[in-house]
Amino acid sequence: MRIACPYCGPRGLEEFLYTQDASVTRPGAGATGQDWVDYVYIRENTKAPRKEFWYHSAGCHAWLILTRDVVTHEIMAVDLP
Repeated sequence: MRIACPYCGPRGLEEFLYTQDASVTRPGAGATGQDWVDYVYIRENTKAPRKEFWYHSAGCHAWLILTRDVVTHEIMAVDLP
């Protein structure tokens, strides 16, 4: 897999770290314990494109949001957060 970093250009997957699903939002100040359990552990396991946070650890250290098909690994978009 090659990721097109907006700053460095296309780079190999080994330069990046996947961190988390970018579509999940952190619970607010009045959240219950169950809200936190759901936030940390419960995820939809869909076979479709999704947004993910990636970190360019061996390059420019930029945070990126990739839109990636989790079945084919096709990268449809690379955006800055």
